[in-house]
Parts: sequence; structure tokens; C-alpha cells
Amino acid sequence: MREIHFRRLSFKQLASVGKRLEEPQKRGEDKFMCGFVCLWCVADEQLAERMITRIAHRGPDQLTIHRSSRVPAVLAHCRLAIIGPTDGRQPLECEDTVLVANGEIYNHADLRAILGHAAFETASDSETILHLFRSGRLRWLSHLDGMFAFVLATPDRVIAARDPLGIKPLYVARVGDGLAFASELKAFDGLEVKSIETVPPGGLFDSRDGPRQWFRMTQGAAEPEPGFDSDAVAAELRLVLEEAVAKWMVADVEVGSFLSGGLDSSIIAALAARSLARQPGQPRLKTFSVGLPGSPDLLAAQRVADHIGSDHYHLEFSAADLAAALPQVIYHLESADVDLVRSAIPTHFATTVARRQVKAVLTGEGADELFAGYAYHHDYADRPRALADELTRSLRSMHNINLQRVDRITMAQGLEARTPFLDRDLIDFAQTIPASVKLLIEPAETSGPTPDGTSSPLRPSGPEWTSGPTPDGTSSPLSGFSAKPSRIFCPKTSSGGRRPSLTKALAPSTSCKMPSRLLPDVPAPSRVRMKQNSTSRSFASSLPSLI
Repeated sequence: MREIHFRRLSFKQLASVGKRLEEPQKRGEDKFMCGFVCLWCVADEQLAERMITRIAHRGPDQLTIHRSSRVPAVLAHCRLAIIGPTDGRQPLECEDTVLVANGEIYNHADLRAILGHAAFETASDSETILHLFRSGRLRWLSHLDGMFAFVLATPDRVIAARDPLGIKPLYVARVGDGLAFASELKAFDGLEVKSIETVPPGGLFDSRDGPRQWFRMTQGAAEPEPGFDSDAVAAELRLVLEEAVAKWMVADVEVGSFLSGGLDSSIIAALAARSLARQPGQPRLKTFSVGLPGSPDLLAAQRVADHIGSDHYHLEFSAADLAAALPQVIYHLESADVDLVRSAIPTHFATTVARRQVKAVLTGEGADELFAGYAYHHDYADRPRALADELTRSLRSMHNINLQRVDRITMAQGLEARTPFLDRDLIDFAQTIPASVKLLIEPAETSGPTPDGTSSPLRPSGPEWTSGPTPDGTSSPLSGFSAKPSRIFCPKTSSGGRRPSLTKALAPSTSCKMPSRLLPDVPAPSRVRMKQNSTSRSFASSLPSLI
């Protein structure tokens, strides 16, 4: 395995990734990722210690076990400090209420102002959860903006909840007459449990009032309404995306970015680099890519990094490195699904190289689900209502597919992964963009035959396809589909062609010739059936000009 960086750092610097890092010297708002365990009506501190030890990789900076004198609960917490003030330890306790939480509340400053600063005893963003609950506000959970999972206990009640998309994990098991909550399934290893369940995304577990969904995903729009202004929508989308990136970069430690060379991560990295460049005294964005020696992804990522001016690191791995890492990847992934494991391998190596430089990274997860970026979406090109429903369904199911991969694999090495495309405001706005605009059908002109001899770059001449799986295992009209996103790039016509009007406002004032890898690959003709003399392209595939 070989790490390459323009500063020529040796791969030996990647050793001891799991070692505890030094606490930051800077003091400020407490933000951290972690793992936790809560035993409700199970008075066994040793059990809590065994459980939290199994997931201690999630928080290598600090481990705490707490038994409350007022609440029938034992809580354990392992902490990855993104900021290291002395008052950032969990669990948090206020009178007869105790809390353990994982994640970040991005609007905590606004909530502090609403709830009153005098009520707060720490700088922790998680403390807003505690005081929101105690305020007695109706639908108090809906005020939280961020990625989170938490358990909150009182003398006669225990509540557990998860963020709208399920970015952060949470499980509950029945142990004897009590309950056990944990951030990962492996925490329950060896326990005699009656059942283990997932707290669903946007779900609330309440031992007193019963479970309920506190968040419901809005159904995506299918067709434009009268008066739809594509230019105005494009301009607004860019603003919402820029705000999401800026919000998810908030931290008092350096935040890097995964950069695969593909469209989604390139957009996020470009906006992040631009945001940092506007802030005096900020270092250049650090970006990270991985691949086999000489792979197109590495070359594309380097070209993007050169263009956006990032401090770029990349790691080459071999087949032997992959085989050696596989057992560890499967163990932490908590899944043996073939597609999920395959996509987790590069995430593992990207985490390895990133963790030596930063404690948090941005990723491009969620763009394909929001903007029809998967190959199987092409079959919905002339069925916008079905496409809108499929995009909504895939968003709802991300928690046990791509989000599970990102959370488990990055947290296995104590790295926080952030997903700006899954910002709540961005999702709400993207769901109002009609599906017929996200995946457009436009006339295509061709300049010659394709590799299979057809006159269209997308029309197959081979046999009809057979049913194959989508990223979450459901049936798809495409065969041979893999979890890796693939989008159709509609080549310019001999007359120059034009991009959809919806994306005009997304282009900056300066132009840039993008690497060909950034322009989505045309899927193999035998895997895609399109109408004769027409092509399909995703809305997101028109966004390279963001960079």
C-alpha cells in the first residue's frame, strides 16, 4: 500500500490510526461524534462497560460510565472530540433528566437564544436536546436541525430518537424486564436479549407514550406547476447547496473532504474550498482519494484538486491490501451484503488516509437519491411520477445502505463523516424540484456509430435486459447494476447543443474545462434502453460548472 502526496509523506505516517489523538488546544463550542450505551431498568455497570468497550472505536478520546442516583439508568459514552473543552463530557444531567447523544445539532446557537443561555451549564450542542425536552414544547424534536441519535431518561420514562434520514445509528433491545440502547449492533454481542430493533429514521421511541414518527419525508414533485421558472429554481438550489456546505463545515477543528473525482464529491469539495478561501487565516481544504495504481478515479481526483486548489492526499492500494482489510471492513460494516461491502472497501482506505490529517470530512452521499443519479433511474425518464416516488423511497431507505456504510466505516477509525447533500433544508427544497426536470429527455444528434454499432450513443442493439437489483436490493429494470453511481452524459451536438435551462444559474462567472471523469460515464448500451433518437440525463449531471 502506498500513500502519495505532493509533500511526499511516507505511508508509515498512516500507522497507528486507532491511537488516541491529542486533545485540541483551542477552546470553544463542544462538538463531537461518539458511541453510547444506555441500560434502562438494568442496574449493571459492568454490562454497560462491556458493551461500550465493543464500540469504543467510535470515540477514542474519552470513555465515561455513569449511573444516575435519580434515574434507573446506566449510561456509557465514548467520545471523539471535534472540540475539546473540559465541560464537554457526557452523559449530561439536569435534575432528574439524563442524556447521551451522538452527532451534531447545527442550529444549537439559535436554540440557546430561544431557550435562554442561563439554563445551559456546558458549551455542548447536545445540551439543547436536554433543555428542549424539559421546556415542554409541542413537537420539540422538530426544532432540531442536524444529524443525531440520543437516549434521554427520567425517573419513569426513557425516550430515544434519531435524525430524519438516520445518518446516525440507534438500536434498542429488550434485556430481561429492561431495555438496552446502543449505537451499533456489535455492542449486544453475547447478551441474552429477547429482541433487537432499529429505531427508525425520524423515529421516536417512548416507553410511556409509545413509538411514533416525528419526521415524515415529503413526497417528491413529479411535474412542474404552471409558471415554473427553471432559472429561478436553479439559482435558489445553488444558494441552498452553498448554505448546506457552509453549515456542515462548522467546527473548531479542520474539516477535510473525500474526493473521488466523481461529480458529487467534486461539487462538495469545490464549494468547501471556496468557502474556506473566503475566510482569512483558514488553511486550504484537505482532500482525500483512493484507488488502484493508475486508476482513472485517482487521476480525476487530482485534476479536480488542482483546479480547486486543495491540499490533496491520495492512497493507492493493491488487491492484497483489499484482501487484508476485508475481515475488518465486514466486522465494522455489520453487513455481508456484496454491494455494500464492495463500496465499503474504498471508504475504508479513504478513512485511513484522511484520519491522519483531520477528524471530520465532507462526503457526497445523498446526491444520487435526490437528483436521480443512479443508472436504474434512467428507466423512469418518461415516468416522472414513478421517478419521484422512487427517489423518495430511496431517501427513506438510505439508513441501512449507504449511510450505514459511511457511518460504520469512518467511525471504525474515529473519523466523522458529514453529508451536506442530506441537509434538511436542501432535501426539502430538492423534493419540490419536479422529477421530470431532474431527469430530462432531449433530442440527440449523433456524429457516428457507438461501440455496439447503433447510431445513438444510448440506444442498445442487443437483447432486452433482465431484472436486476437496485442499491437496496429491490428489483430494477437494469441488469448488472452495481452500487457505484453512474449517470448518462449527453454529449454536445454538432451545433453546440445546450444544457437544460434549470442549470444556467448554477454556472459561475468563470469557466473551466472539467476532467472527462467528472462528466458522467455513458453506461454500456446493453444495459440501458432509451427511446429511439432521444437521450436521458440527470439534472445533477449538468452541475460540473459549480466547480
